[in-house]
Parts: sequence; C-alpha cells; structure tokens
Amino acid sequence: MFQAIATAPTEQALRFTVMDNISEYFGVQRWGIYLLDEKNDLASVDARGVSDTFIERYQRFGKAVDPVLNYVLENHAPAHEELVLPKGAWKQSELYQQCCSTHNHEHIMTGPLVGQGQLIGTINFARVGHVSAFNQSDLASLGAVCTHFSTRLAELRKPCRTSCQVSNRLTPREIQIANLVAKGLTNAEIGAELWITQNSVKQALKRMFRKLEVSARTEMVAKLKDAI
Repeated sequence: MFQAIATAPTEQALRFTVMDNISEYFGVQRWGIYLLDEKNDLASVDARGVSDTFIERYQRFGKAVDPVLNYVLENHAPAHEELVLPKGAWKQSELYQQCCSTHNHEHIMTGPLVGQGQLIGTINFARVGHVSAFNQSDLASLGAVCTHFSTRLAELRKPCRTSCQVSNRLTPREIQIANLVAKGLTNAEIGAELWITQNSVKQALKRMFRKLEVSARTEMVAKLKDAI
C-alpha cells in the first residue's frame, strides 16, 4: 500500500489506489476520502458502501455533531468513537442518532489528511453489523496511511518550477530512484529498498542521466533538488 501511494502519478490515481485497496487492511464495509478546498469546503468525495443521500445528510446534520471528526480537527490524529466518547455513549450521540443508526454504522474511525499545517481532508471508515470495534493497532495503521497519503498529495500539488518540469522527463520509478540517490544510498542499497537488482538500478541511472543531460549522481541531484 505504501509503495503504491508513493508512486501514484496523479492525485486521481492516488485516491483510486487507496480506495481500491484499503478496506482489506482494516476490515471495513464502508469507507471514503473527503478532500477540502482552500475555503475549507468539501472539494471531492470518494466513497464506497454509502449513498449520496447519506453523504448529503452527514454534511447537513452529522458533521457539526461528529465527536470523532472534532477530535481529528483538534489533534490532527486519527480517532474512533470509543476513544473520544464515554463507554456506552456512542448510540446515544447525536451523530449516531442523526446519521449512523439508519445505516447500521456500529463503529467509525477517521484519520486526518494534512497540508501546510492544516487539515485538508479525511479518510473515513465504518464497520457494519455485529463486528469488533477499532483498536489501537487500527489507529496506528490509519495514522501511517494518512501520513503517506498527505506526503504524496503535497508532492503532487507542489507548484511546477523549472526543476519540476525537468523531473517530468522521469517515470515514477525513476523519481523513486532519484530520491534514494539524493539520500546517499548506493546502487545495491537502492536495489534492496525497491526490490530490484543492482544492475537494474545501474541501467535506470544511465537512462536518467541521458534524459536529464547529466553525467554524475551529484549533478542529477542538483538538477532535481526542488522536485525530489
């Protein structure tokens, strides 16, 4: 999952990668990604297992009384209902009564997507029916996914400077290699990191040098310094 996130070539591909794969890691029946615009309004929603009617109802009635979202907003950390509410209080909460009860959302968990120090979106989960609640391991895993997602999203949204235009000559895999070169890794270490042979790294670097019109690793890193 982390590898797929790191190599997503576009913002749309990034969202689809997570949406298509994340449920198997968390045992959820309903999940979604909410992204906000510069005015903190909802910019896009990717959701599975819930209808547009539920999303509209949540935005209208549930968001303002969502204790899990409030915790995420205040702390920029993932949370589930048992973390933020007293034991047994979930089904008496306004959010459950207003939205979740009619859709059988027995347990919910939300994680923050951040950029430039502020919340720019959330990843949201719901477990349906008689299933176990989310736990500390789930929180840690969601936190890791959100960190990787936020980092890649920031990279994809970075203004395209001259060096960024240069980096567009490279494939996502070549950009990965360039990042590891910039960290000082040897060809053997890069191969081990990316699960490819040392010779594959060597041949990739030759192609990259030709594309970037450089002759050395340090020269390549310097040319890409604002893009990797």
